[in-house]
Amino acid sequence: MPSRPAELDTLLAEHRDGMALPRGFYTSQEIYEHDIATYWNKSWIWVGHISQIPNPGDYFLFDYANESIIVVRDRDGEIHAHLNVCRHRGSRVCTEQSGNARTLVCPYHAWTYELTGKLRAGRAMGPDFDPTNWGLFPAQLRIFQGLIFVCASEDAPSIDDGLDKLAPLMAPFGTERMKIAHTANYPVPANWKLAVENYMECYHCAPSHLEYARSHTLKMPKDVETLTPALVKRSRAIGLPGEELYQSGIDTGVPGADFYYRRYPLYEGYETGSKTGAPLAPPLGDLTGCDGGATDFQIGLLNNILFYADHAVGYRFVPRGLQETDIQVIWMVRDDAEEGKDYDLDDLTWLWHVTSLDDERIIRFNQQGVNSRFFQPGPLAEMEWGIRSFYDGYLAMITR
Repeated sequence: MPSRPAELDTLLAEHRDGMALPRGFYTSQEIYEHDIATYWNKSWIWVGHISQIPNPGDYFLFDYANESIIVVRDRDGEIHAHLNVCRHRGSRVCTEQSGNARTLVCPYHAWTYELTGKLRAGRAMGPDFDPTNWGLFPAQLRIFQGLIFVCASEDAPSIDDGLDKLAPLMAPFGTERMKIAHTANYPVPANWKLAVENYMECYHCAPSHLEYARSHTLKMPKDVETLTPALVKRSRAIGLPGEELYQSGIDTGVPGADFYYRRYPLYEGYETGSKTGAPLAPPLGDLTGCDGGATDFQIGLLNNILFYADHAVGYRFVPRGLQETDIQVIWMVRDDAEEGKDYDLDDLTWLWHVTSLDDERIIRFNQQGVNSRFFQPGPLAEMEWGIRSFYDGYLAMITR
């Protein structure tokens, strides 16, 4: 078990319910390292989509903090996740972010692993060496309708029950029949928690995201309430259910096993999240058109994907250091959609590109203010209920 930072109890004693977290949660190197050990290493992380590794030997890496995970398809078509740490002396085994390999060979001393993680050979290790004891450490793996989730720890929160509840709600989108159209990275000099908190609330949307606020009603809860009944009818007409799902890991006694599915309306004139309001790509899955809505989809507290009827946009906030975070944005479309014919990449990415540039700016300024010795946590607004949920899960996981 990771050691508990001496200052954690002091920070917990300072924290008041309904208030922002104390400064040290964003400025302490000890707290950051504790976050990685107790939160990131023990959380499910959405790392990619099955379309990224269609063939035997295809692999890609997902990196966060000092950790690296290999996601690979073996010769029988099965997908595995391994920690990217050689069992000999710890070198990274895979050094390219993606590729195709017959075996996984450590570049240092040529220890050779099967795609399944089993050690095939440890060169010149002597007659008493048993390679069966020295395979790559496995990461836990779940594939949910084509979306790949991993957890580095054996002590991962149980998510199977929540996935069963989500499955019928998500099925019409046909996520297993999607592909990644584009990925962009927006580095921000801020602690990862400030980036997550920013995504978990729309209190800032009206003043900070002018383009987004023209089309998305989350900036005004009353508009969401007023326009939702008509949206439910339109959603059902194109093949989407009208139900919602919110399952708190705290309420079920499994911190980190949070599930959220909610479709909300766009403003009149917007069929999807585009500059003009017009559809951007062919309808997803079994849908028959666009309904003028968007679905917030969440598994755990780190994995957020926004589903329109014609494309999806995933967000990850990946820690690189105490105050270094990558905002990773992933755009997905139907797998048979052709760029230049069925969608224009600039149009597809416009909204969440400009919105992410806004996010980088406001999160950067947020960290600069929190770094001040004069910072004192302020009260959370009612529209910041998502931050309260994040705090509950986060604090439960780092203190258990």
